[in-house]
Parts: sequence; structure tokens; C-alpha cells
Amino acid sequence: MQHRIIVLGAGYAGASVAGRLAKKLHREDVAITLVNAEPDFVERVRMHQLAVGQDLKPRPFSEMFAGTGVELRLAKVTAVDVDRKTVTVTGPEAGAATEDLELEYDTLVYALGSGWNSQGVPGTAEFADQISSRPGALRLRERLARLDAGQPVVVVGGGLTGLEAATEIAEARPDLDVALAARGDLGDWLSPKGRGHLRKVFDKLGITAYENAAVTAVGADRVTTADGKDLPAAVTVWTTGFAVHPIARATTLEITETGQIAVDRTMRSLSHPDVYAVGDAAMALGPADKPLRMSCATGTPMAWQAADAIAARLTGGKIPKTPLRYFNQCISLGRKEGLIQYVTADDRAVKAALTGRLAATYKELICKGAGWGVANPTLAIPTRRRRVVREQDRAAATAIKAPA
Repeated sequence: MQHRIIVLGAGYAGASVAGRLAKKLHREDVAITLVNAEPDFVERVRMHQLAVGQDLKPRPFSEMFAGTGVELRLAKVTAVDVDRKTVTVTGPEAGAATEDLELEYDTLVYALGSGWNSQGVPGTAEFADQISSRPGALRLRERLARLDAGQPVVVVGGGLTGLEAATEIAEARPDLDVALAARGDLGDWLSPKGRGHLRKVFDKLGITAYENAAVTAVGADRVTTADGKDLPAAVTVWTTGFAVHPIARATTLEITETGQIAVDRTMRSLSHPDVYAVGDAAMALGPADKPLRMSCATGTPMAWQAADAIAARLTGGKIPKTPLRYFNQCISLGRKEGLIQYVTADDRAVKAALTGRLAATYKELICKGAGWGVANPTLAIPTRRRRVVREQDRAAATAIKAPA
């Protein structure tokens, strides 16, 4: 009987897990099902580009996973029962006569990711736009296209997403009055060189930076800051962090206060050993036991670790350890400028930083590499498929070879 592996979500992490497992495990021994609501891979790191009118290369899953043995099921996940080991999905391709279908699994990989986080600020849901999803980026694209010259756009949030959104909009639409509202100082986590370059780019693009300006309310034509100041905004772009998919909270999985699934070093659930979580959905610890941030830079190595651990446990092999650490933060500042901030293993800025057009090229290569790795799941890792061993033999091997 085949070992049934279900992967929920086909972002960078989920798609990488499915492809890597298909490359490592013999097709006769496993049935790998990838569940995703959309038929195409979404390059989330490029949503700011989509929002300003740039067209992205389509990456249909049907082509990406053709011939790999991975079954793609286009459906929305509505429930997960980790005690009964079932997943409920719904949608036009749920695969059943009725709208809902219940899928059974032996191993589950939870990679449903995250969406935008309104932070509970009044008016955000009604009046703000977001770029954490393709529908959100396309909606913002339409709104920006309708703006006349001179109208104000306010990007709320001074993190990586906010910086990329503000600079991309200002470069693509120099006729607009673009501003960014940051809770702290502009780029306050960057090195002095990084902060200096960021201010230089903001000045060149004509972006107004409102620093130490936490936004407390969003209206149809303005945002209000904690000190009572109203900033005019024909369009407000909300980029103050991410909130994980809510389904995990409705399960008996051990989760954190953020709703992320608590996992060990192999991305295995601390409460349910047949469940793995990767990407934004998981709370994994990096160097110095510091929680890893939600990002593509985090999700991809988490996916590699989970896939390798699953394959090793199923085949009785030794579980490898993928380094979960940081090297740099890559920030695009429009199409012509960039900033590569080098960091310590636990993501703290060091003095060194790469700036300018060379940094923009570096960031583009990183994005292309990440997209290529997902789009070519069985080419990225040359390896030999291994056979799944019997459960009793697997348990014995795992007890011997598992890392301390």
C-alpha cells in the first residue's frame, strides 16, 4: 500500500516540499498530493511589481509537476483533522460529486502560508490595499492605474515589503505623491551604510518618509497617526506584517500565540509526529533559538529540511540537517536600485552592504533562482529515488539514526 503524503499549499515552501519528495522517493511507494486553490505558482516576492503594471511569467502547476508523480488538486482547504488524519477540501476540482471532499493522509505537510495582517487598526479592511496575494496586488494595480497625477499614495509599514512597494510605485508612477509611514526610524534595522543608501533612494524618487508615525486609523482618503496627524491618501497600501492562515487554530495541533505550528528542528509538529509544517505556517527556531522570520529566505530551507526528514524517516535513512540561518536581506528599490544588507546568522545587520544597480541585479538573480527552483522541482536536486521500508523496520532505523 502506498504511503499517502498530502501537501497543503503550493507557495515557495509547499511546492518545494512536493517536488523534493517526488525526487527522493520511489513512485510505487508513495502517493504525493499537492492541494492548492490557484492553478499557477505565485511569485510572492514580486507582488509589488505586479501592482504597478508589470507582467509576470506564468508558471502553471500542471506544467511544473508534469511527469513527477505529484497529483495536483485545485481546491481550497476548509478543515484539517489531525486526530483522524483527514483534510477537507472544496472547489471546482475537489474531485467529488458533491462540493466537499475528505482526503486521508499518512503524512501531512502544512504549508498554507500567511496573508496580510490588519493589526486590528480601524478602517484597514475597508479602505486599505495589500500586496500579500495576487488578487490583492491586482486590485491595487487597478486602483493605481485610475489615479490622476499628483494624487497621494501612502504605504504603511517600514519593513522590507513596505520599502519595496513604496519605491516600486514611486519609480513606476513619478507623477504620484508617494509617502511611507513607518512605526520607527526609516530602515532602523539596517547598517549605517544601508540606511544612508535607503534615504538617498527615497530622496531621488521623491518619497516622503513619515518616521515614528504609527498609523492608528485608515479612512477613505487619509490615514491617521498616533499623534493625531492626518496624512492624505487616495490609496493606502498596508504592509505591516503577515498573519498566518487560521485553519491551524481550529485543530488540536500545538500552536504558538501567533497561530503558527510549533515544530522541531526537522519541521515536525511537536504534538503530532505525522504532521510537518513549513514556511510562514511554522514557528521554527534558528541560531541562538531565535524564531525565524516569515520570508522566502526562511521558507525554502525549511521545505528542504522537512522533505529530507520525511524521506529519511520513510526509507530508514539518516536525517540530514539543513542550515537554518541568514546571510543577507535582499531589497529591491525599484528596477534600477537595490540594497543587499549582509547580516549575522540570526539576522542582525553588519556593517557591509551592497547598493545600487549591482544590488538590484543581485536581487533579481535571487528572485529568478527561487522561481526556477520551484518551477523545476526534480531538476534542482540530482539524487536517486529510494524505496520506502516497512513501518517496523523504519521505526527501528529511525531510533538509531535520529539526531540527538
